[in-house]
Amino acid sequence: MAKRGVVAAVPCNARDRAYEDLRRRIVMVELPPGAALSENEMAVALGVSRTPVREALLLLANEGLVRVFPKVGTFVSRVDAEQVSEAQFMREAVELAALESIRFPVSADALRALEANVAEQDRVGDDPARFFELDEAFHRGLMELGGHGLSWSFVAAAKAHLDRARMLGVTLLPILEPLRREHRAIYEAVRDGDGPRAAAALRAHLRTVFDDIQTIRAQRPELFLADPDSLPTRRSVAVWE
Repeated sequence: MAKRGVVAAVPCNARDRAYEDLRRRIVMVELPPGAALSENEMAVALGVSRTPVREALLLLANEGLVRVFPKVGTFVSRVDAEQVSEAQFMREAVELAALESIRFPVSADALRALEANVAEQDRVGDDPARFFELDEAFHRGLMELGGHGLSWSFVAAAKAHLDRARMLGVTLLPILEPLRREHRAIYEAVRDGDGPRAAAALRAHLRTVFDDIQTIRAQRPELFLADPDSLPTRRSVAVWE
C-alpha cells in the first residue's frame, strides 16, 4: 500500500495501452475532431483507472491531438491545416528520397509484395479502414524497396495530423477508386524501371490530400480549426463550437 502523501506509480503498460488505443481511435476518426472526451467513460471502456487515461491524454495533448480546457473539459483537436501541411512536407521529402534510392530494375521477387498489395486494394471494395491499412503497407513497401524500411516508423509517428485528414477523405469522399489507380500507376512505373515517372506519380498522389481537405472543409467546417483561441461553451454538457 502506498504511504499517505505518496502517489503510487502507474504501470507504464496501462498508460501506454490507453495512449495507443486513444491515439488510434483519434487518427482513424472513430473519435471525430471536436468530440468531447470523458476520462471516466474511457477508463471504463479500457478497463483501467482514470490515472493512466489522464496521463495518456496529456501525451496526446503534447502531440496536438487533444485539447484540454481547464474547468471545462477535454476535446479531440480539430484538424489543423497547417499541421497537416507540415506533416505532408516531411512525408513527401522522405518518401521521394527513399524512391530515389531504389536500384532499377527491381526483381520480380522484390516487387511481389507490392503487386499483391495493389491487387488486394481492388478486392476490398469500399472499406475505408481496410483500404487505409493497405495504403500504409503500400507506402512502407516502397520505402523498403529503397532500403529505408526502418525509417517508416519515424514517418508514421510524425504524421498523425495528416492521417486524420486522409482518413476523413477516404470516409467522406468518393476517392477510393482514384487512389487505387494512383497506387497502381506508381507500382507500374517502379516495375517498368522508370524512376522519374514513379517520382512524379508519387508526388502527385501524396499531394491530393490538400484538395480533399478543401472539399471536406466546405462540407464539414466544424471538423477544422478556424480560431485557435475559441473556447467551449457549457450547456448541459460542454460543447466546443
